[in-house]
Amino acid sequence: MALWLACVLELMNAPLLLALTFFNGIGLAMRWPVFAAIVPEVVPRPQLPQALGLNAVAMNASRIVGPLIAGALIASAGIAWVFAFNALLSVSAAIIIARWRREPTLNPLGREPLLSAIQVGLQFARESTALRGILVRVFLIFFHFTGLLALLPLIAQGLGGEAGGYTLMLASMGLGAIGMALMLPRLRQRMPAERLLSLGIMLQAAVTAAMAWVPNLWLALPLMGLAGMAWLTNANSLSISAQMALPDWVGARGMSVFQMGITGGSALGAAVWGQVATVTALNTSLLLTAASGLAALLLTHRRWPALGIEEDLTPSRTRKPPVAQEPPKGQVMVHIEYLIDAAQSHDFRVLMEESRRSRLRQGALDWALLHDMAEPGRFVEQVIDESWTEHLRRFERITAADATLRERKRAFHLPADPPVVTRYALDDPRGADPLRTAAQNDSSLRK
Repeated sequence: MALWLACVLELMNAPLLLALTFFNGIGLAMRWPVFAAIVPEVVPRPQLPQALGLNAVAMNASRIVGPLIAGALIASAGIAWVFAFNALLSVSAAIIIARWRREPTLNPLGREPLLSAIQVGLQFARESTALRGILVRVFLIFFHFTGLLALLPLIAQGLGGEAGGYTLMLASMGLGAIGMALMLPRLRQRMPAERLLSLGIMLQAAVTAAMAWVPNLWLALPLMGLAGMAWLTNANSLSISAQMALPDWVGARGMSVFQMGITGGSALGAAVWGQVATVTALNTSLLLTAASGLAALLLTHRRWPALGIEEDLTPSRTRKPPVAQEPPKGQVMVHIEYLIDAAQSHDFRVLMEESRRSRLRQGALDWALLHDMAEPGRFVEQVIDESWTEHLRRFERITAADATLRERKRAFHLPADPPVVTRYALDDPRGADPLRTAAQNDSSLRK
């Protein structure tokens, strides 16, 4: 609406356009994770890939229809009415979403504080190996693919197409993406996600390199169709993998971080490849984009080769939360004592590294593994939570994969009885030394 007013009042200039584009990006960042979190709520997890594919079809169909409608409005009424129509569509979408009657689930622990929720979401992304690999990939892919999109107006100008040629190339890209969205379900059945993503990246690099030497607009159109196929393959594959790597309780926060990877890579890519084209030449920038994109594929494949491996993130209700006679006001420290065969210490430590990531993903404030110097087979897993409430929240976040990990840890425990669990209250967390506290309470661990 602000764009419409600026055009009607003839106030539009380059700084104002950049400022309004910036605020539009903020709006996109606020609404996109919400849409991403809604999809798993209305679609069963096994049908999530097909639902995201349909969403891609709708988005790319709008990429085709939108420029056509915009062109007709510009020719008949003027640029201002394009923005007015866009504002009308945005309000209509908001009304449709507002009419959705979601049944809220009341949590007896109350709402999670905003800053704490942000911290836990970022902590989950940092400690989740699968999600971290996806975030690196999506950043690098959009960093390189944006090079082609950012330079596309210059390519259209060089081919003599101007605005009309640019519109046709965008429409061709949308058609290619729709065609790939229809083929993806069958392709996913025939090949693993990692191979499909690799093919998409290689196709993206090949098209970018070919666009550096394309002689005319009519050859550029089918190439942009292939670019749309590559874009849809990469974006859809990574989006599905991200959704599958996120349990429901952190879905919106996780997809927000995923969106940060997309927008961050796109913004940096547009700036870098545009500057490269300024310093060198348009062809050089496109060729460097393609070459570095392939190099990034090799590096990420070596570091994170297991894209598509999924954990069972179904909520586990096997563990009942503890009950405190007098809930503490400060931080909570939990000690879990394991008595294992000292010869298996190395394997146990490797497994406990998985436990560390699991506890921190659930929202724990800190984690440590204590080893008894006098008794080599005695280990104490130490977990610190911000408060008693946050400690109870971790029980709500336990998944089936976490429950399986717990059984794997217990398999190392030699006594028939389960490991001893002891909880402590840290009344003054700023002055407390967790290691000293553990030593002072060592006798209670053995009870």
